[in-house]
Amino acid sequence: MDLKGKVAIVTGGNSGIGAAIVLELAKQGANIVIDFRSHPESTDELEKKIAALGDQAIGVEADVSKIQDLQLLVDSAVKKFGRIDILVNNAGVETRTSILDTSEAQYQKVLDVNLKSAFFGTQIAAKQMIKQGNGGRIINITSVHEDWPMPGNIAYCLSKGGMRMLTRTAGLELAKYKILVVGVGPGAVATPINLSTMKDPKLMEKLDAAIPLGRMAKPEEIASVVAFLSSDAAGYMTATSVFVDGGLMHQSPGL
Repeated sequence: MDLKGKVAIVTGGNSGIGAAIVLELAKQGANIVIDFRSHPESTDELEKKIAALGDQAIGVEADVSKIQDLQLLVDSAVKKFGRIDILVNNAGVETRTSILDTSEAQYQKVLDVNLKSAFFGTQIAAKQMIKQGNGGRIINITSVHEDWPMPGNIAYCLSKGGMRMLTRTAGLELAKYKILVVGVGPGAVATPINLSTMKDPKLMEKLDAAIPLGRMAKPEEIASVVAFLSSDAAGYMTATSVFVDGGLMHQSPGL
């Protein structure tokens, strides 16, 4: 999975799955633009780790729900590294609310951060990749919930279902430019977004029992799949999703 000389942007890149992706792509030789909204000290620490690997990284504070900030990320990559080869649309939020109690503000925030950012991030990055003329990779971090209902988290499921069709449709539209678009659908992952579950032994016992492999994924296990999809080894994959869920979505609907 040699990514030497490649340039990647990772949204939501300084914590959880995003931070693991940043480090894995850097281990494979890529230079990285790390998008973040908070905790700049975490971004600084990632930059130091990447420098120790012999690669380069820059942190860019950007709100991915805003088109001008998405443009800033691409412009920053081109200014610093001269190009962009890989975009990972990873930033995501959830409200854990149902159809009956989701407010307009909650709905809008989830759709803006999760889906709008991926749509326009893909658009802006693809235009730059087309300009460069050498193709590229766009990896959308979706979820098992792009396909699998989760009562009590409806806006999140809507956003991930939208990312599913974004992946498929953009993958077809951009294929002629050799820009591959693939979704990665994690199941339960040990990240801050699942902290409340991880702190409750009864919930963890229930969750582990529902996963055929018997445990949550580590962020690094998602990151390794993203690195593979970013490499030449995955050069015939586009307009599809890869699920990394320990068999969860085929086991116990409704979690």
